[in-house]
Amino acid sequence: MPTALNHASRFLQLEPSPFAYMSVWPRDNTWRQLLSLYLITWLFGTFVYFIFASLSYFLVFDHATFTHPKYLKNQVRLEIAQTLKAVPLMAVLTVPFFFAEIKGYAKLYDAPAEAPFALYNILQFPFFILFTDLFVYWIHRGLHHPHMYKIFHKPHHKWIMPTPFASHAFHPVDGWAQSVPYHVFPFLFPLQKFAYILLFVTINIWTIAIHDGEYVSNSPIINGAACHTMHHLYFNYNYGQFTTLWDRLGGSYRAPNIELFSRESKMSKSEWERQTTEMEKVQKSVEGDDDRDYGAEVQKISKKVQ
Repeated sequence: MPTALNHASRFLQLEPSPFAYMSVWPRDNTWRQLLSLYLITWLFGTFVYFIFASLSYFLVFDHATFTHPKYLKNQVRLEIAQTLKAVPLMAVLTVPFFFAEIKGYAKLYDAPAEAPFALYNILQFPFFILFTDLFVYWIHRGLHHPHMYKIFHKPHHKWIMPTPFASHAFHPVDGWAQSVPYHVFPFLFPLQKFAYILLFVTINIWTIAIHDGEYVSNSPIINGAACHTMHHLYFNYNYGQFTTLWDRLGGSYRAPNIELFSRESKMSKSEWERQTTEMEKVQKSVEGDDDRDYGAEVQKISKKVQ
């Protein structure tokens, strides 16, 4: 059985610095390994979040959204603050998976030749997407049960018109629960090590992308930003992460409003009024009284939007 002292990959071998041997804990000490994994998970996750959310916010996100009547007062600051609270705790819950992996309990493999068959090196990617999409769908839908929603999922639905910084602004248990299928997969099925890292980063980028409000295409298959906007606006639709498959089979699919695919119509006063009217009805039935702070200034500006 491999241990943490083995090289993680024959293709990437880094020698520890002299400082690695200066700790009173030996390198194979369980607590040292857990602490190291925690710091890597926390800091790397935060780094990926800030880099890609910032790029999306400045290069993709339409800042005219600030004048939407359901955009919150100081929303970006609140989204970042929620994320910075959630990620360290999400890392605590995630570390046991990584610890089990470095101890050799997962089915991670190194060289492509170690795959079950040659074509699996390609098939592992769509297989991973389909597997995780199924279980994220049911976990996400379960989080919309009234008891679960109130405790765990409501913090993420605080953002009716999210920015890219809302992508990781969860209750920590909510964010962790929706990530569990990604971590369970390599314990059930073979997964190449570098493919695992690539998928980890890609999932985080995708999570940011579906919150960026840029509706690139009206795809009936891909559960992109437009579908996810429907989820944040109207709560009970489009629970899937990558595709619309399970929403269609589960009766929870809602096609995005066609107006979202034209900047003129998606930012129009009439469309925003239509969104707001329906959203308030659904929000009342799901949450009761709305305790969000939209800010008097935002409301004032939104009335000027033509």
